[in-house]
Amino acid sequence: MKTFSAILLAALLFASCQNSKKQGVNIDSVASPKGTEVFLPNWDSIARNYRFPEWFCDAKFGIFIHWGVYAVPAFGNEWYPRNMYRQDSREYRHHIETYGEQTKFGYKEFVPMFRAEKFDAGAWAKLFKDAGARYVVPVAEHHDGFSMYDSELNEWNSVKMGPKKDIVGLLKQAVEREGLVFGLSTHRAENAWFYNGGMTFPSDVQDTAITLYGQRLPQEAYNEAVAREWLARTRELIDKYQPELIWFDWTVNNPVLMPYFNKFLAYYYNNAVDWGKQVVVNTKQGYPANIQVWDVERGKSGKMMKFPWQTDTSIGKKSWCYIDGEENKTAEQIVHDLIDIVSKNGNLLLNIGPRADGAVTEEQQAVLLDIGKWLKVNGDAIYETRCWKKLGEGDAESTKGSFTDNTATLYTARDMRFTTKGNDFYAIVLNWDDAGVLVKSLDKNAIGDAKILNIQLLGSNEKIDWQQTDEGLKLSFPKTKPCDFAYSFKITFDRKVGEHLESEAVDEVMKHG
Repeated sequence: MKTFSAILLAALLFASCQNSKKQGVNIDSVASPKGTEVFLPNWDSIARNYRFPEWFCDAKFGIFIHWGVYAVPAFGNEWYPRNMYRQDSREYRHHIETYGEQTKFGYKEFVPMFRAEKFDAGAWAKLFKDAGARYVVPVAEHHDGFSMYDSELNEWNSVKMGPKKDIVGLLKQAVEREGLVFGLSTHRAENAWFYNGGMTFPSDVQDTAITLYGQRLPQEAYNEAVAREWLARTRELIDKYQPELIWFDWTVNNPVLMPYFNKFLAYYYNNAVDWGKQVVVNTKQGYPANIQVWDVERGKSGKMMKFPWQTDTSIGKKSWCYIDGEENKTAEQIVHDLIDIVSKNGNLLLNIGPRADGAVTEEQQAVLLDIGKWLKVNGDAIYETRCWKKLGEGDAESTKGSFTDNTATLYTARDMRFTTKGNDFYAIVLNWDDAGVLVKSLDKNAIGDAKILNIQLLGSNEKIDWQQTDEGLKLSFPKTKPCDFAYSFKITFDRKVGEHLESEAVDEVMKHG
């Protein structure tokens, strides 16, 4: 087996190098095609030259899309292609009962069934804009190894097989027509070991000619062949689609991959200089927070962060991709999370899982449109805002940490979050109280000599009664609710009030690495 593995790895490394030569690409170079080398592949160089994009800091809300061959079985979750070969799993048993034995019906047999006949990039882009999103991040390739784009390095792609369409290319065109920022994610690094449980199945995963199944390495094991292939594939995405955001899953912090990831960062950032664009990278752990954005999966930071960060989560509670029997979060729960995240200097990247045919479920569409309806009223308190000296106040403790956000936090009108924009201060109250609310953080001490010029509740034309006291700022609610949940008071001062987010904010990203 060791001899076989060595031969396989050598062959794959040779194939990767040959593919790079066909492309005319030197993957060891970090210069852009124009020769730009502002960024070198080390953290000090990148930190000296990198600045977080204003568009990202302003956008606050984006859409993630997990859509691929794994939507065909629509069972378990997007890890179906791995779990269908693991004999102790529900997916393994379901697969045999539904499709037959894996030796006769492997994951590759789902590819012709993935036809995407109802996919409409324009309709998707309009839906995302109506939802209030400012950027869109489709999965260009998931762990399963099927590229949703026109790849010259991977024959298992959506142009040659399945839909026979460049899904990523079509989405880029449609998203940018709507004035949204286009990004993408690649999970290619995990493909190297994703199918290793299927190595006992002849004529399928065991057949190394089927490149869909990766290198069949042990769990999270990496080598130079994997790293070089990963870098070549990632550079292909940069060169073909010029994304303004690239999102990665957890294993890119592996010690073998890290030097190649640093080359990627330099290459991507150098290309962006040539494009005249501001770009951003998302990773989960292992990299400094001042050269890319820390991303928390299905959870949140527990405190305000010095550098921009992001939550990636899904409307669906069970899976990232479409599955039968999914349970979806409500728009109210997601909006509450968005408000909490933004008050801590973060963004929310919210995932949908379309069906295999390309249709977005009516329930997920409804959730998106309800979020958009709230943002049309309250967007002024979210977009282009920055943190105040504290995130908010209240009795309820919101969830924090990864994989914690399926359960909604129950808030009262005493719970509120703060954002700022110039001389405007926003107190977003997370529930309604006919008796009004007291913003304790805006007592006379905090306001000092600043004068309140105007107070309004976004979406309402009714006069807001208010009173400045030693205990805080008392605010009345209007008679009519302007929206269904979370209510934004816009308090305009004659100057900025209090100290804004600076050195007291805690940056924990390196602790996670």
